[in-house]
Amino acid sequence: MTMQTREIHRMGTIIQLSVQHDYADFILDELILRLTEYEKRFSAHDASSELMEVNQNAGIRPVKVNPSLYQLIKIGKKHSTPADSALNITIGPLVQAWRIGFEDANVPSPKTIASLLSKTNAENIILNEEEQTVFLKHTGMFIDLGALAKGFIADLLIQDLETMDVSEALINLGGNVITHGNSPNQADGYWRIGIQHPLLPRGKYIAVLNALNQSVVTSGIYERNFTKDNRTYHHILDPRTGYPIESEIAGLTIVSKKSVDGEIWTSRLFGKSPRQIIDALDALEDIEGIVVTMDGEMCYTESLKPYISEAVS
Repeated sequence: MTMQTREIHRMGTIIQLSVQHDYADFILDELILRLTEYEKRFSAHDASSELMEVNQNAGIRPVKVNPSLYQLIKIGKKHSTPADSALNITIGPLVQAWRIGFEDANVPSPKTIASLLSKTNAENIILNEEEQTVFLKHTGMFIDLGALAKGFIADLLIQDLETMDVSEALINLGGNVITHGNSPNQADGYWRIGIQHPLLPRGKYIAVLNALNQSVVTSGIYERNFTKDNRTYHHILDPRTGYPIESEIAGLTIVSKKSVDGEIWTSRLFGKSPRQIIDALDALEDIEGIVVTMDGEMCYTESLKPYISEAVS
């Protein structure tokens, strides 16, 4: 029995799915069907998605949603409201205005940004637990789950693999890797996960991490950006200013059991100093991290030390 891999383009990235199973082809087909279903539910770029029905009814009426979409919006609201969080799932109006990562990317006027910031208060997401409805209090509000959806979907796929009795698998959703079971290629069972060097071309690693039944989520300013008038703008927006976040951090990797936790903390902590990030992670249970600065310096939480090797390849 060998590991079989399928590569597809979804969610604006290259996705790799690898499973070891007697019926690997069937399993991979099923995973792709599930991915298509989840993307249709959580996408902010598909006008017919379940999430977009919520956005299209902003200021009009509550929308009953799938339990998994309700759960993710609830998680997103919880982590968007702390004053020190750089995560905000209601930042959609600004994401739409900047369009970073798309051909029509542009720099909105200060007046436009100021106007849109008034639409980005996550407290104005009204959730009804009993009815499983979501209501955006004001017209013009727009939830964008792009900072969380890949991790949440990765966790759903792991649940799907468990129900199909798959014991070894690797899911790579483009910057978001989750391991399931032992690696069939390593005597110690650990999967070797390369940590992208944020200042070098794709495929050049600053470190290699040994991971087992863990998620490895990396966020960096190198992922999506554009240049205008000799200034480069990246896609990680500061919910307080409406502009790309100013930071000495080039890349932040979170290692956790659940992939959605990796998404949460890469988003919440991006923009803080390396020391602040490490201190914050040290206070969390089962959440570890690797920080790479704009100078190419790397630091990481103490618990990762036995599992990480520093080497650019």
